[in-house]
Amino acid sequence: MQPFITELTSANVGKVLYNEPLANYTTWKIGGPADVLIIPGGKEQLVKTVKLLHKHGIPWTPIGKGSNMLVTDKGIRGVVIKLGEGMDHIQFTGDEVRVGGAYSFITLSIKAGKEGLAGLEFAGGIPGTVGGAVYMNAGAHGSDVSRILKEAEIVLETGELVRYTTSEMQFAYRHSILQEVKGIVLEATFQLEHGDRKEIAAAMASYKERRRKTQPYQLPCCGSVFRNPPNDFSARLIQEAGLKGYRVGGAEVSTLHANFIVNTGQATARDVLTLIEEIRQTIQSKYGISLVPEVLVVGER
Repeated sequence: MQPFITELTSANVGKVLYNEPLANYTTWKIGGPADVLIIPGGKEQLVKTVKLLHKHGIPWTPIGKGSNMLVTDKGIRGVVIKLGEGMDHIQFTGDEVRVGGAYSFITLSIKAGKEGLAGLEFAGGIPGTVGGAVYMNAGAHGSDVSRILKEAEIVLETGELVRYTTSEMQFAYRHSILQEVKGIVLEATFQLEHGDRKEIAAAMASYKERRRKTQPYQLPCCGSVFRNPPNDFSARLIQEAGLKGYRVGGAEVSTLHANFIVNTGQATARDVLTLIEEIRQTIQSKYGISLVPEVLVVGER
């Protein structure tokens, strides 16, 4: 990696950190170190970084707010790219909004509501970035990204810039083409609808109150751990199986919402992975249903 480091040092791509603990960058507060963590200063620096990585054949992993992600205890070899300032712009034009990949998805939903634009109410409780939401086709309350995305600007692993329309994103339940074609969302354009500010605010307030009562965001967590099986809910199955409060090490099935695993203080990635597997085995044994994690596990095993 030394030739890459040498060239990186003089490339002026932004902030560069070595052997950086990734627990500081994930909502679970779990994860070993990254060999190199790069926080590009903007679009040009990000593209330059990706091209350098491609040139030297260095593996890399993108990270936004670190939600919906479990970093292993050994950390990530190669380079981790974190989007930050310079990639968090926002611009409203009529009933459209163009927003940077590092922008908070929750903040986007709030600002859209204040603009009197409907369509992003579902995003008010999804704790990630716009880029991460597009990558996962994030959704809640019967809606998801695929219903409102117009196009996304993406830098591919070669450094090439492309724009994908909604159909080209190949959206499905918690899935997009970016889970097969490696790239980073630089910017997304969402097509919204003009609506009544009071009605939008009321819907968002209702969702927020429901989350406050049913989801354990006062403890480190990643959001929902498992995808919902067809015509059912993972939380219902886990609760019915008597697993609420079940613990492995410092990782615990939330007593508020059974599809959340919380870090009670000293949880390791191994604790979480063991708990996930024990939940899956229990549900498979009791109901014959195979739960599929929607958490992205990254790093050295």
